[in-house]
Amino acid sequence: MPNEGHLWNNPAVQKILYAVIAAVIVLIAIGLTLPRTHTVEVSIEIDAHSATVFALVNDFRRFTLWAPWSDTDPNARFMYSGNRRGEGATVTWDGTVLGTGVQTISESRPHEYVGIVMNPGEPGEARTWFRLEGGAGSTTIHWGFEADYGMNFVGRYFAPMLGSVVARDYESGLASLKELAESLPSADFSNTDIEHLRVEPQQIAYLRTSSRPEPAAISEAMGEAYFRILSFIDRNGLDEAGAPLSITRTYSGSELQFDSAIPVRGVTDATPLDGPTVRIGQTYGGAAIRVKHMGSYRDLSATHRKIAAYLAALGIERNGAAWESYVSDPSKVPEQDLLTYVYYPVQSD
Repeated sequence: MPNEGHLWNNPAVQKILYAVIAAVIVLIAIGLTLPRTHTVEVSIEIDAHSATVFALVNDFRRFTLWAPWSDTDPNARFMYSGNRRGEGATVTWDGTVLGTGVQTISESRPHEYVGIVMNPGEPGEARTWFRLEGGAGSTTIHWGFEADYGMNFVGRYFAPMLGSVVARDYESGLASLKELAESLPSADFSNTDIEHLRVEPQQIAYLRTSSRPEPAAISEAMGEAYFRILSFIDRNGLDEAGAPLSITRTYSGSELQFDSAIPVRGVTDATPLDGPTVRIGQTYGGAAIRVKHMGSYRDLSATHRKIAAYLAALGIERNGAAWESYVSDPSKVPEQDLLTYVYYPVQSD
């Protein structure tokens, strides 16, 4: 066996050793000059309101509808925890191609910004974000990524290569986001007062009503229906228990069918429940959203369009017929001050 001491004393071996040490020193020196953080950001313009786009990036369940890794690893499992959306929402994944990882929303500013921490507290921690710039019915969204490699010189060297891969994936994801957002109902619900609540069922006296879908015709049909309902209430010794309602049933384009209704108290066994015209029934009870509408009844259709856009963007499913509650008396309150609450039954969010 060769003498190891003689081997290390061999000038040729020493030259190779010194060359390797010199190369390592040079690589470390160069690594120290490379930036420890690497940032990538791509953007796209989407023909959709910022409220819609924001909803699709502020909820990981919506996020996975368009994110590029769903195609990269279709068998990956995604598990959700924490808040449903916004700050504190978390997704954990496990896939053959994607491996495992965690993302948590760390900052959420409505319609403007979403910040996300990737693999929080672990050596591979990084951050990503979405910046939204709203326009006239359009939104420019920026998707960024930043990794801090610290003293990981290998990571610093390969950061540009990784950045190009991230940029390609992000561009693909934003293209899918654009396609999805532009397919949803278009209405700006960013300034709409929307509450999530549970409503209790109420007994009502109601009359099935139909009308042409025009404000004047609807108003006339409602006026006649409420007169007949009030007459029924008086005849049967009932008490009004709330604001008049209208519950949408069907809409064919040429005819709107709805139930004109008034909440009541005092129903007894002697009260006719299933008469030829006015009947006694009960409103929906359960999870719902409530939207506050101020102003003319003629503008209620715009409020309904905003609600449709809101539900579609957030992926919330309806659970029954919508209704309107006319809180203000139009004979006593100026048109611009009329208060109407619009309710939509929904699946529990």
